[in-house]
Amino acid sequence: MSANTSEVIQQGRIQWVKPHWPAPARVWAGTTTRTGGYSRAPFDSLNLAGHVADVDEAVQANRRLLVGDLSLPGQPQWLAQCHSTRVVKVPFKGITQADAAYTCEPDRICAVLTADCLPVLLCDRDATVVAAIHAGWRGLLAGIIARTVEILPVQRQHLLAWLGPAIGVVHYQVGEEVYRQFVDVHPDYCHCFRQMADGWYLDMAAAGEVALQAVGVRQVYHSGLCTYAHGEYFFSYRRDATTGRMASLIYIARACEPT
Repeated sequence: MSANTSEVIQQGRIQWVKPHWPAPARVWAGTTTRTGGYSRAPFDSLNLAGHVADVDEAVQANRRLLVGDLSLPGQPQWLAQCHSTRVVKVPFKGITQADAAYTCEPDRICAVLTADCLPVLLCDRDATVVAAIHAGWRGLLAGIIARTVEILPVQRQHLLAWLGPAIGVVHYQVGEEVYRQFVDVHPDYCHCFRQMADGWYLDMAAAGEVALQAVGVRQVYHSGLCTYAHGEYFFSYRRDATTGRMASLIYIARACEPT
């Protein structure tokens, strides 16, 4: 397991989490925080999700702010996430239900929305492909990470992965049946759980790494950030129930790394 690798950057109104990983210079990647946007409580303030009962005008203003302040080449293509193992190629048309997206085209932004689930960003050493994965425990168990890696048109040993902010193990209690389902899939998942006096707790980032290692992705880097513990930066569904969503984004820039 790699060391925790991230920092929070202020850019315009927006604060975002910048990965520290050996991705090629042409690959831009990061996760937004909850700060700097237009949404009112309980979605305050940079909510980027349109499915959480926030005011649509605020969501659209936040998405415009995202593009402007981070100097993105355009709007990300937003998925209708459903805890599936469906992977789509960007660009796509219309509203698409999927939980991972990838592209080989420059300036096409892959994005997933989270508020405790694990965002996984992938690229290869030569910046020929990037991908974004939304991995809740159901998606992890079903194999969304393996499915995405299988689809990417590169050899797995050339892939790098960054695991973005997600709920930490001390805050994520699950049922014993969840533990048993994971261990039935792969015995190494047993190391991703803690048994405490009141039940089982799941380490989402550790489970993400197990899933990646199991399909041959060896270079795995962690943000080390817990969405539940850091309410000043992150939305958390487990903490607040009614809340917004952050975006984890990745794309291949046409020339050099954007500023």
